[in-house]
Amino acid sequence: MRPLITVLAAALLTACAVGPEHVRPSMAVPQTFEGTAAPDATKASANPATAIAAPAVADTAFWQAFGDPQLNALVDDTLLANHDLRIALARYDRANALLRGTRFDQLPTIDASGTASSNRASADQAPGVRRDARDTDSFDVGIGASWELDLFGRVRRSIEAGRADVAASADDLRALQVAIVGEVVTAYLDLRGLQERLRVATENAGNQQHTLALVDARRNAGQDSDFDSARASAQAASTAARIPMLEAEIAVATHRIAVLTGRTPDALRAQLTVARALPAVPRAIDPGTPADVLRLRPDVSAAEHRLHSATARVGVATADLFPRLTLGGLIGSQAGDIDALFGRSSETRLVALGIDWSFLDIGRVRARIAAADADASMELARYQQTVLRALEDTGNALVRFDRAHDADVELERAARDSARAAQLARMRFDAGGTSLLEVLDAERTQLQAEDAFASGRTRTATDAVALYRALAGGWPQTLPAREMAGVR
Repeated sequence: MRPLITVLAAALLTACAVGPEHVRPSMAVPQTFEGTAAPDATKASANPATAIAAPAVADTAFWQAFGDPQLNALVDDTLLANHDLRIALARYDRANALLRGTRFDQLPTIDASGTASSNRASADQAPGVRRDARDTDSFDVGIGASWELDLFGRVRRSIEAGRADVAASADDLRALQVAIVGEVVTAYLDLRGLQERLRVATENAGNQQHTLALVDARRNAGQDSDFDSARASAQAASTAARIPMLEAEIAVATHRIAVLTGRTPDALRAQLTVARALPAVPRAIDPGTPADVLRLRPDVSAAEHRLHSATARVGVATADLFPRLTLGGLIGSQAGDIDALFGRSSETRLVALGIDWSFLDIGRVRARIAAADADASMELARYQQTVLRALEDTGNALVRFDRAHDADVELERAARDSARAAQLARMRFDAGGTSLLEVLDAERTQLQAEDAFASGRTRTATDAVALYRALAGGWPQTLPAREMAGVR
Protein backbone atom coordinates (compact mmCIF):
# COMPACT_ATOMS: atom_id res chain seq x y z
CA MET A 1 0.00 0.00 0.00
CA ARG A 2 2.83 2.42 0.74
CA PRO A 3 4.13 2.52 -2.86
CA LEU A 4 0.55 2.97 -4.07
CA ILE A 5 -0.06 5.88 -1.69
CA THR A 6 3.23 7.47 -2.70
CA VAL A 7 2.39 7.24 -6.40
CA LEU A 8 -1.11 8.67 -5.84
CA ALA A 9 0.18 11.59 -3.79
CA ALA A 10 2.74 12.49 -6.43
CA ALA A 11 0.12 12.21 -9.17
CA LEU A 12 -2.32 14.49 -7.34
CA LEU A 13 0.34 17.09 -6.71
CA THR A 14 1.25 17.21 -10.39
CA ALA A 15 -2.35 17.09 -11.66
CA CYS A 16 -3.24 19.53 -14.40
CA ALA A 17 -6.26 20.39 -16.54
CA VAL A 18 -5.68 19.73 -20.22
CA GLY A 19 -7.32 21.76 -22.96
CA PRO A 20 -7.38 25.51 -23.73
CA GLU A 21 -8.08 28.16 -21.10
CA HIS A 22 -10.97 30.53 -21.75
CA VAL A 23 -9.93 34.08 -22.61
CA ARG A 24 -12.54 36.79 -23.18
CA PRO A 25 -12.43 37.71 -26.88
CA SER A 26 -11.44 41.25 -27.68
CA MET A 27 -13.17 43.16 -30.46
CA ALA A 28 -12.73 46.59 -31.94
CA VAL A 29 -15.54 48.67 -30.45
CA PRO A 30 -16.15 52.35 -31.33
CA GLN A 31 -15.63 54.91 -28.58
CA THR A 32 -19.03 56.54 -29.12
CA PHE A 33 -22.30 55.99 -30.90
CA GLU A 34 -22.99 58.08 -33.99
CA GLY A 35 -24.27 61.52 -33.03
CA THR A 36 -23.25 61.34 -29.36
CA ALA A 37 -20.57 63.31 -27.59
CA ALA A 38 -17.10 61.86 -27.22
CA PRO A 39 -16.46 60.39 -23.75
CA ASP A 40 -13.67 61.34 -21.41
CA ALA A 41 -10.54 59.66 -22.75
CA THR A 42 -9.53 58.63 -19.24
CA LYS A 43 -12.78 56.70 -18.77
CA ALA A 44 -13.57 55.26 -22.17
CA SER A 45 -12.76 51.66 -22.92
CA ALA A 46 -13.01 49.61 -26.08
CA ASN A 47 -13.08 46.34 -24.19
CA PRO A 48 -16.29 45.23 -22.44
CA ALA A 49 -14.18 43.59 -19.76
CA THR A 50 -12.89 46.96 -18.59
CA ALA A 51 -15.96 49.06 -19.32
CA ILE A 52 -16.59 52.09 -17.15
CA ALA A 53 -19.49 52.34 -14.76
CA ALA A 54 -22.95 52.17 -16.28
CA PRO A 55 -24.66 55.46 -17.18
CA ALA A 56 -27.37 56.80 -14.93
CA VAL A 57 -30.09 55.40 -17.19
CA ALA A 58 -29.06 51.89 -16.15
CA ASP A 59 -29.41 52.59 -12.44
CA THR A 60 -33.22 52.72 -12.24
CA ALA A 61 -36.15 50.86 -13.69
CA PHE A 62 -36.70 52.71 -16.97
CA TRP A 63 -40.50 52.48 -17.02
CA GLN A 64 -40.67 54.63 -13.90
CA ALA A 65 -39.43 57.54 -16.02
CA PHE A 66 -42.88 57.66 -17.66
CA GLY A 67 -44.47 58.59 -14.32
CA ASP A 68 -47.49 56.30 -14.71
CA PRO A 69 -48.43 54.30 -11.56
CA GLN A 70 -50.68 51.96 -13.54
CA LEU A 71 -47.81 51.08 -15.86
CA ASN A 72 -45.55 50.43 -12.86
CA ALA A 73 -48.13 48.05 -11.39
CA LEU A 74 -48.48 46.18 -14.69
CA VAL A 75 -44.72 45.67 -14.94
CA ASP A 76 -44.59 44.37 -11.37
CA ASP A 77 -47.37 41.91 -12.16
CA THR A 78 -45.55 40.78 -15.29
CA LEU A 79 -42.31 40.07 -13.46
CA LEU A 80 -44.19 37.95 -10.94
CA ALA A 81 -46.66 36.05 -13.13
CA ASN A 82 -45.51 35.99 -16.76
CA HIS A 83 -45.36 32.37 -17.88
CA ASP A 84 -42.45 32.82 -20.29
CA LEU A 85 -40.37 34.14 -17.39
CA ARG A 86 -41.43 31.17 -15.26
CA ILE A 87 -40.26 28.84 -18.03
CA ALA A 88 -36.89 30.63 -18.22
CA LEU A 89 -36.51 30.43 -14.44
CA ALA A 90 -37.18 26.69 -14.60
CA ARG A 91 -34.43 26.35 -17.23
CA TYR A 92 -32.08 28.18 -14.89
CA ASP A 93 -33.04 25.87 -12.01
CA ARG A 94 -32.36 22.87 -14.24
CA ALA A 95 -28.89 24.12 -15.21
CA ASN A 96 -28.09 24.78 -11.57
CA ALA A 97 -29.23 21.28 -10.57
CA LEU A 98 -27.05 19.72 -13.28
CA LEU A 99 -24.08 21.73 -12.04
CA ARG A 100 -24.61 20.47 -8.49
CA GLY A 101 -24.66 16.92 -9.85
CA THR A 102 -21.42 17.46 -11.76
CA ARG A 103 -19.69 18.79 -8.67
CA PHE A 104 -20.29 15.48 -6.90
CA ASP A 105 -17.91 13.89 -9.43
CA GLN A 106 -15.09 15.48 -7.42
CA LEU A 107 -15.99 13.33 -4.41
CA PRO A 108 -15.88 9.58 -3.89
CA THR A 109 -19.00 7.66 -4.79
CA ILE A 110 -20.07 5.56 -1.82
CA ASP A 111 -22.58 2.73 -1.87
CA ALA A 112 -23.67 -0.01 0.46
CA SER A 113 -24.96 -3.49 -0.26
CA GLY A 114 -26.13 -6.54 1.59
CA THR A 115 -27.25 -10.02 0.61
CA ALA A 116 -28.60 -13.04 2.41
CA SER A 117 -28.95 -16.32 0.54
CA SER A 118 -29.80 -19.94 1.24
CA ASN A 119 -28.61 -22.61 -1.19
CA ARG A 120 -29.26 -26.33 -1.41
CA ALA A 121 -27.08 -28.55 -3.59
CA SER A 122 -28.63 -31.50 -5.37
CA ALA A 123 -27.79 -35.12 -4.50
CA ASP A 124 -25.90 -35.42 -7.77
CA GLN A 125 -23.80 -32.39 -6.88
CA ALA A 126 -23.01 -33.75 -3.42
CA PRO A 127 -23.31 -37.54 -3.59
CA GLY A 128 -23.46 -39.32 -0.29
CA VAL A 129 -24.16 -36.13 1.68
CA ARG A 130 -27.23 -35.93 3.85
CA ARG A 131 -29.98 -33.63 2.65
CA ASP A 132 -29.68 -31.18 5.53
CA ALA A 133 -25.92 -31.07 5.05
CA ARG A 134 -26.39 -29.92 1.48
CA ASP A 135 -27.97 -26.67 2.72
CA THR A 136 -25.65 -23.68 2.95
CA ASP A 137 -26.40 -20.13 4.05
CA SER A 138 -24.46 -16.99 3.15
CA PHE A 139 -24.60 -13.48 4.56
CA ASP A 140 -22.69 -10.61 3.01
CA VAL A 141 -22.68 -6.86 3.82
CA GLY A 142 -20.28 -4.20 2.66
CA ILE A 143 -19.61 -0.54 1.95
CA GLY A 144 -17.78 0.35 -1.21
CA ALA A 145 -16.29 3.56 -2.56
CA SER A 146 -14.85 4.62 -5.89
CA TRP A 147 -13.13 7.87 -6.75
CA GLU A 148 -11.87 9.11 -10.08
CA LEU A 149 -8.48 10.73 -9.67
CA ASP A 150 -8.88 13.85 -11.78
CA LEU A 151 -5.24 14.00 -12.86
CA PHE A 152 -5.89 15.59 -16.24
CA GLY A 153 -8.83 17.84 -15.36
CA ARG A 154 -11.73 16.00 -16.99
CA VAL A 155 -13.98 16.54 -13.98
CA ARG A 156 -12.71 20.08 -13.37
CA ARG A 157 -13.35 21.05 -16.98
CA SER A 158 -16.85 19.55 -16.75
CA ILE A 159 -17.58 21.66 -13.68
CA GLU A 160 -16.15 24.72 -15.40
CA ALA A 161 -18.45 24.14 -18.36
CA GLY A 162 -21.41 23.61 -16.02
CA ARG A 163 -20.75 26.90 -14.22
CA ALA A 164 -20.65 28.70 -17.55
CA ASP A 165 -23.92 27.04 -18.59
CA VAL A 166 -25.60 28.21 -15.37
CA ALA A 167 -24.34 31.76 -15.90
CA ALA A 168 -25.63 31.67 -19.49
CA SER A 169 -29.06 30.51 -18.25
CA ALA A 170 -29.13 33.38 -15.77
CA ASP A 171 -28.31 35.81 -18.58
CA ASP A 172 -31.02 34.26 -20.74
CA LEU A 173 -33.51 34.95 -17.99
CA ARG A 174 -32.34 38.57 -17.76
CA ALA A 175 -32.59 38.94 -21.54
CA LEU A 176 -36.13 37.58 -21.45
CA GLN A 177 -36.99 40.02 -18.67
CA VAL A 178 -35.78 42.83 -20.92
CA ALA A 179 -37.87 41.56 -23.82
CA ILE A 180 -41.06 40.84 -21.84
CA VAL A 181 -41.03 44.06 -19.81
CA GLY A 182 -40.27 46.02 -22.97
CA GLU A 183 -43.22 44.34 -24.68
CA VAL A 184 -45.55 45.20 -21.80
CA VAL A 185 -44.50 48.85 -21.78
CA THR A 186 -44.75 49.08 -25.57
CA ALA A 187 -48.23 47.51 -25.55
CA TYR A 188 -49.33 49.91 -22.82
CA LEU A 189 -48.05 52.95 -24.73
CA ASP A 190 -49.68 51.67 -27.91
CA LEU A 191 -52.93 51.33 -25.99
CA ARG A 192 -52.79 54.93 -24.75
CA GLY A 193 -51.86 56.12 -28.22
CA LEU A 194 -54.81 54.27 -29.75
CA GLN A 195 -57.10 55.82 -27.18
CA GLU A 196 -55.80 59.26 -28.14
CA ARG A 197 -56.39 58.48 -31.81
CA LEU A 198 -59.90 57.32 -30.92
CA ARG A 199 -60.53 60.64 -29.16
CA VAL A 200 -59.30 62.52 -32.25
CA ALA A 201 -61.50 60.45 -34.55
CA THR A 202 -64.54 60.89 -32.29
CA GLU A 203 -64.11 64.68 -32.07
CA ASN A 204 -63.58 65.03 -35.81
CA ALA A 205 -66.55 62.81 -36.49
CA GLY A 206 -68.64 65.13 -34.29
CA ASN A 207 -67.39 68.21 -36.17
CA GLN A 208 -68.14 66.62 -39.52
CA GLN A 209 -71.59 65.57 -38.38
CA HIS A 210 -72.19 69.18 -37.38
CA THR A 211 -71.07 70.29 -40.85
CA LEU A 212 -73.36 67.69 -42.45
CA ALA A 213 -76.32 68.94 -40.39
CA LEU A 214 -75.57 72.51 -41.50
CA VAL A 215 -75.34 71.44 -45.16
CA ASP A 216 -78.62 69.53 -44.89
CA ALA A 217 -80.30 72.59 -43.38
CA ARG A 218 -78.96 74.80 -46.20
CA ARG A 219 -80.10 72.25 -48.77
CA ASN A 220 -83.60 72.23 -47.31
CA ALA A 221 -83.51 76.01 -47.55
CA GLY A 222 -82.48 75.77 -51.20
CA GLN A 223 -78.97 77.14 -50.64
CA ASP A 224 -76.97 73.89 -51.21
CA SER A 225 -77.45 70.95 -53.55
CA ASP A 226 -77.84 67.24 -52.98
CA PHE A 227 -74.29 66.88 -54.30
CA ASP A 228 -72.91 68.99 -51.42
CA SER A 229 -74.92 66.97 -48.93
CA ALA A 230 -73.65 63.66 -50.38
CA ARG A 231 -70.01 64.80 -50.19
CA ALA A 232 -70.38 65.94 -46.58
CA SER A 233 -72.17 62.70 -45.68
CA ALA A 234 -69.45 60.57 -47.32
CA GLN A 235 -66.68 62.31 -45.40
CA ALA A 236 -68.55 62.02 -42.09
CA ALA A 237 -69.15 58.30 -42.70
CA SER A 238 -65.49 57.74 -43.60
CA THR A 239 -64.37 59.33 -40.35
CA ALA A 240 -66.96 57.42 -38.32
CA ALA A 241 -65.64 54.16 -39.81
CA ARG A 242 -62.31 54.78 -38.06
CA ILE A 243 -63.94 54.49 -34.65
CA PRO A 244 -64.83 50.75 -34.60
CA MET A 245 -61.45 49.83 -36.11
CA LEU A 246 -59.63 51.77 -33.40
CA GLU A 247 -61.86 50.21 -30.75
CA ALA A 248 -60.89 46.76 -32.05
CA GLU A 249 -57.18 47.62 -31.87
CA ILE A 250 -57.67 48.89 -28.32
CA ALA A 251 -59.27 45.57 -27.36
CA VAL A 252 -56.39 43.64 -28.94
CA ALA A 253 -53.81 45.72 -27.03
CA THR A 254 -55.75 45.16 -23.79
CA HIS A 255 -55.74 41.42 -24.38
CA ARG A 256 -51.99 41.41 -25.05
CA ILE A 257 -51.21 43.25 -21.82
CA ALA A 258 -53.44 40.91 -19.79
CA VAL A 259 -51.76 37.78 -21.15
CA LEU A 260 -48.28 39.23 -20.59
CA THR A 261 -49.19 39.79 -16.94
CA GLY A 262 -50.33 36.18 -16.58
CA ARG A 263 -54.08 36.83 -16.76
CA THR A 264 -56.87 35.83 -19.09
CA PRO A 265 -57.34 38.18 -22.08
CA ASP A 266 -60.46 39.87 -20.69
CA ALA A 267 -59.16 40.30 -17.13
CA LEU A 268 -58.01 43.92 -17.56
CA ARG A 269 -60.83 45.18 -19.78
CA ALA A 270 -62.50 47.35 -17.13
CA GLN A 271 -59.17 48.63 -15.85
CA LEU A 272 -57.52 49.55 -19.16
CA THR A 273 -60.41 50.71 -21.31
CA VAL A 274 -60.68 53.88 -19.21
CA ALA A 275 -58.80 56.32 -21.42
CA ARG A 276 -55.69 58.00 -20.06
CA ALA A 277 -53.25 60.45 -21.57
CA LEU A 278 -50.12 59.10 -23.20
CA PRO A 279 -47.28 59.31 -20.62
CA ALA A 280 -44.63 61.97 -21.10
CA VAL A 281 -41.47 60.80 -22.85
CA PRO A 282 -37.95 61.82 -21.75
CA ARG A 283 -36.45 64.31 -24.18
CA ALA A 284 -32.99 62.72 -24.13
CA ILE A 285 -31.51 59.40 -23.04
CA ASP A 286 -27.76 59.10 -22.51
CA PRO A 287 -26.61 55.72 -23.86
CA GLY A 288 -23.11 55.95 -22.43
CA THR A 289 -20.34 54.37 -24.48
CA PRO A 290 -20.60 51.25 -26.66
CA ALA A 291 -18.47 49.43 -24.07
CA ASP A 292 -21.07 50.30 -21.41
CA VAL A 293 -23.83 48.82 -23.55
CA LEU A 294 -21.91 45.60 -24.20
CA ARG A 295 -21.28 45.19 -20.49
CA LEU A 296 -24.97 45.65 -19.68
CA ARG A 297 -26.45 43.51 -22.46
CA PRO A 298 -27.39 40.07 -21.12
CA ASP A 299 -27.36 38.52 -24.59
CA VAL A 300 -23.68 39.48 -24.98
CA SER A 301 -22.89 38.06 -21.55
CA ALA A 302 -24.78 34.84 -22.32
CA ALA A 303 -22.88 34.43 -25.60
CA GLU A 304 -19.57 34.81 -23.77
CA HIS A 305 -20.55 32.25 -21.12
CA ARG A 306 -21.52 29.77 -23.84
CA LEU A 307 -18.15 30.32 -25.48
CA HIS A 308 -16.54 29.64 -22.09
CA SER A 309 -18.54 26.43 -21.74
CA ALA A 310 -17.60 25.25 -25.24
CA THR A 311 -13.93 25.98 -24.55
CA ALA A 312 -14.04 23.96 -21.31
CA ARG A 313 -15.65 21.02 -23.12
CA VAL A 314 -12.64 20.90 -25.43
CA GLY A 315 -10.65 20.08 -22.28
CA VAL A 316 -13.18 17.38 -21.33
CA ALA A 317 -12.73 15.72 -24.72
CA THR A 318 -8.93 16.14 -24.64
CA ALA A 319 -8.69 14.39 -21.27
CA ASP A 320 -9.74 11.15 -22.96
CA LEU A 321 -6.29 11.06 -24.60
CA PHE A 322 -4.84 10.31 -21.17
CA PRO A 323 -5.46 7.43 -18.78
CA ARG A 324 -8.39 7.69 -16.39
CA LEU A 325 -7.44 6.43 -12.94
CA THR A 326 -10.04 5.26 -10.45
CA LEU A 327 -9.34 4.34 -6.85
CA GLY A 328 -11.77 1.81 -5.41
CA GLY A 329 -12.24 0.25 -2.03
CA LEU A 330 -14.54 -2.12 -0.20
CA ILE A 331 -14.92 -3.08 3.43
CA GLY A 332 -17.45 -5.60 4.60
CA SER A 333 -18.27 -8.83 6.34
CA GLN A 334 -19.11 -12.24 4.93
CA ALA A 335 -20.20 -15.31 6.89
CA GLY A 336 -22.17 -18.48 6.59
CA ASP A 337 -24.06 -17.79 9.80
CA ILE A 338 -25.77 -14.54 10.63
CA ASP A 339 -24.46 -14.74 14.18
CA ALA A 340 -20.90 -14.76 12.84
CA LEU A 341 -21.46 -11.68 10.69
CA PHE A 342 -19.26 -8.74 11.70
CA GLY A 343 -16.95 -11.07 13.56
CA ARG A 344 -13.21 -10.61 13.20
CA SER A 345 -12.82 -13.73 11.13
CA SER A 346 -15.57 -12.66 8.68
CA GLU A 347 -13.98 -9.32 7.77
CA THR A 348 -13.38 -8.59 4.06
CA ARG A 349 -11.70 -5.67 2.36
CA LEU A 350 -10.45 -4.61 -1.05
CA VAL A 351 -8.33 -1.73 -2.35
CA ALA A 352 -7.84 -1.38 -6.09
CA LEU A 353 -6.46 1.09 -8.57
CA GLY A 354 -8.17 0.95 -11.96
CA ILE A 355 -6.74 2.38 -15.17
CA ASP A 356 -8.96 3.07 -18.16
CA TRP A 357 -7.13 4.31 -21.21
CA SER A 358 -8.79 4.78 -24.56
CA PHE A 359 -5.57 4.96 -26.54
CA LEU A 360 -6.71 2.04 -28.68
CA ASP A 361 -9.77 4.12 -29.64
CA ILE A 362 -7.70 7.18 -30.53
CA GLY A 363 -9.63 7.86 -33.74
CA ARG A 364 -12.94 8.35 -31.94
CA VAL A 365 -11.29 10.42 -29.22
CA ARG A 366 -9.71 12.78 -31.73
CA ALA A 367 -13.02 13.03 -33.59
CA ARG A 368 -14.71 14.15 -30.36
CA ILE A 369 -11.95 16.70 -29.79
CA ALA A 370 -12.41 18.04 -33.32
CA ALA A 371 -16.16 18.33 -32.75
CA ALA A 372 -15.57 20.21 -29.48
CA ASP A 373 -13.14 22.55 -31.26
CA ALA A 374 -15.76 23.22 -33.92
CA ASP A 375 -18.36 24.00 -31.22
CA ALA A 376 -15.95 26.49 -29.65
CA SER A 377 -15.32 28.15 -33.01
CA MET A 378 -19.06 28.37 -33.60
CA GLU A 379 -19.65 29.98 -30.18
CA LEU A 380 -16.83 32.46 -30.83
CA ALA A 381 -18.47 33.53 -34.10
CA ARG A 382 -21.84 33.71 -32.33
CA TYR A 383 -20.35 35.93 -29.61
CA GLN A 384 -18.83 38.28 -32.18
CA GLN A 385 -22.12 38.43 -34.09
CA THR A 386 -24.01 39.15 -30.87
CA VAL A 387 -21.68 42.06 -30.10
CA LEU A 388 -22.19 43.55 -33.57
CA ARG A 389 -25.96 43.16 -33.36
CA ALA A 390 -26.02 44.80 -29.94
CA LEU A 391 -24.17 47.81 -31.32
CA GLU A 392 -26.45 47.88 -34.36
CA ASP A 393 -29.62 47.70 -32.22
CA THR A 394 -28.45 50.52 -30.00
CA GLY A 395 -27.32 52.72 -32.88
CA ASN A 396 -30.60 52.26 -34.72
CA ALA A 397 -32.66 52.94 -31.59
CA LEU A 398 -30.66 56.12 -30.88
CA VAL A 399 -31.23 57.47 -34.40
CA ARG A 400 -34.95 56.70 -34.39
CA PHE A 401 -35.52 58.20 -30.94
CA ASP A 402 -33.57 61.37 -31.76
CA ARG A 403 -35.34 61.97 -35.08
CA ALA A 404 -38.75 61.13 -33.63
CA HIS A 405 -38.66 64.23 -31.40
CA ASP A 406 -37.89 66.43 -34.39
CA ALA A 407 -40.80 64.90 -36.29
CA ASP A 408 -43.14 65.43 -33.31
CA VAL A 409 -42.41 69.17 -33.31
CA GLU A 410 -43.53 69.46 -36.93
CA LEU A 411 -46.52 67.15 -36.47
CA GLU A 412 -47.72 69.19 -33.50
CA ARG A 413 -47.46 72.39 -35.54
CA ALA A 414 -49.37 70.76 -38.40
CA ALA A 415 -52.12 69.55 -36.05
CA ARG A 416 -52.48 72.96 -34.44
CA ASP A 417 -52.52 74.85 -37.73
CA SER A 418 -54.93 72.43 -39.40
CA ALA A 419 -57.37 72.74 -36.49
CA ARG A 420 -57.22 76.52 -36.78
CA ALA A 421 -57.68 76.33 -40.56
CA ALA A 422 -60.74 74.09 -40.19
CA GLN A 423 -62.26 76.48 -37.67
CA LEU A 424 -61.72 79.46 -39.99
CA ALA A 425 -63.13 77.55 -42.95
CA ARG A 426 -66.33 76.77 -41.04
CA MET A 427 -66.65 80.40 -39.95
CA ARG A 428 -66.20 81.60 -43.52
CA PHE A 429 -68.65 78.99 -44.79
CA ASP A 430 -71.24 80.11 -42.24
CA ALA A 431 -70.74 83.68 -43.47
CA GLY A 432 -71.00 82.60 -47.10
CA GLY A 433 -67.40 83.53 -47.86
CA THR A 434 -66.18 80.11 -49.01
CA SER A 435 -67.44 76.90 -50.57
CA LEU A 436 -68.28 73.62 -48.88
CA LEU A 437 -65.34 71.98 -50.68
CA GLU A 438 -62.86 74.10 -48.72
CA VAL A 439 -64.57 73.20 -45.45
CA LEU A 440 -64.49 69.50 -46.20
CA ASP A 441 -60.87 69.69 -47.32
CA ALA A 442 -59.90 71.58 -44.15
CA GLU A 443 -61.70 69.06 -41.93
CA ARG A 444 -60.07 66.14 -43.73
CA THR A 445 -56.65 67.76 -43.29
CA GLN A 446 -57.36 68.38 -39.61
CA LEU A 447 -58.23 64.73 -39.04
CA GLN A 448 -55.13 63.52 -40.85
CA ALA A 449 -52.82 65.94 -39.03
CA GLU A 450 -54.20 65.27 -35.56
CA ASP A 451 -54.16 61.50 -36.13
CA ALA A 452 -50.58 61.73 -37.42
CA PHE A 453 -49.57 63.73 -34.33
CA ALA A 454 -51.12 61.17 -31.99
CA SER A 455 -49.43 58.34 -33.91
CA GLY A 456 -46.13 60.21 -33.87
CA ARG A 457 -46.23 60.72 -30.11
CA THR A 458 -46.94 57.02 -29.67
CA ARG A 459 -44.09 56.13 -31.99
CA THR A 460 -41.72 58.39 -30.04
CA ALA A 461 -42.72 56.72 -26.78
CA THR A 462 -42.20 53.23 -28.19
CA ASP A 463 -38.88 54.35 -29.72
CA ALA A 464 -37.83 55.34 -26.21
CA VAL A 465 -38.72 51.84 -25.00
CA ALA A 466 -36.74 50.33 -27.88
CA LEU A 467 -33.73 52.40 -26.84
CA TYR A 468 -34.03 51.33 -23.21
CA ARG A 469 -34.28 47.72 -24.37
CA ALA A 470 -31.17 48.11 -26.49
CA LEU A 471 -29.30 49.60 -23.52
CA ALA A 472 -30.59 46.77 -21.26
CA GLY A 473 -30.10 48.95 -18.22
CA GLY A 474 -32.24 49.41 -15.14
CA TRP A 475 -33.66 45.90 -15.26
CA PRO A 476 -34.69 44.01 -12.12
CA GLN A 477 -33.30 40.69 -10.98
CA THR A 478 -35.97 38.09 -10.16
CA LEU A 479 -33.52 35.26 -9.52
CA PRO A 480 -33.73 34.28 -5.83
CA ALA A 481 -30.56 34.95 -3.87
CA ARG A 482 -30.27 31.29 -2.91
CA GLU A 483 -30.16 30.33 -6.61
CA MET A 484 -27.84 33.11 -7.70
CA ALA A 485 -25.39 31.80 -5.10
CA GLY A 486 -24.88 28.80 -7.37
CA VAL A 487 -23.37 30.97 -10.14
CA ARG A 488 -19.69 30.98 -9.18
